[in-house]
Amino acid sequence: MTKTDPETAANRPPSRRAPAGAAVLREDVTEAIRAAVFEELAAVGFARMSIEGIARRAGVGKTAVYRRWKSKLSLVLDLVSAFAEQGLPVPHTGSLHGDIRALLAVASLALRHPIASQVIPDLLVESVRHPEIADAIKAALLDGQQGVAAVVVREAVERGELPPGADPDRALDLIVGPLYWRLVVVKGALPKGYLDDLAKSAVAALKATG
Repeated sequence: MTKTDPETAANRPPSRRAPAGAAVLREDVTEAIRAAVFEELAAVGFARMSIEGIARRAGVGKTAVYRRWKSKLSLVLDLVSAFAEQGLPVPHTGSLHGDIRALLAVASLALRHPIASQVIPDLLVESVRHPEIADAIKAALLDGQQGVAAVVVREAVERGELPPGADPDRALDLIVGPLYWRLVVVKGALPKGYLDDLAKSAVAALKATG
């Protein structure tokens, strides 16, 4: 007997047969698959990740995965792009120090997440072999943050805290660079007061270099 796909069965009206190819894609199934991808990436890495493993972890059949994505690469690219679209919140605390401290708080939470701390380095390695992943990561990890840094610097210039022509890229390096190094590369714990000290150092460096 052929096993009925639970997703198709759940979306088929009881009194009539759904046309071929017309199955509704359940959002809860989609979210379960997305969550499974992050967990699978953290557990085995992109190279060893498989559609079978993702489906098993999500509790669905492989067909449910292939209805949404044609390959594991397209699946990962979709997830990274979706993350990029969410973007980082732009802080408006009224001071350069407050804005930088708020950015550090959000970034540290994201980078300390056990899945993110394993997934990001793995995808960076894979980006060397897959230009598509490199482009998606650039959009997720760089382009969005550059936009936030540009707003923070522009508002600081308008308040007179930074001189005209202050470089947003330098600001981003000073704000996120040390944090990424400590949490993702070194994987060290943050000492008490580290984010406050880092915010003060970033402000001082930006004011000194402009």
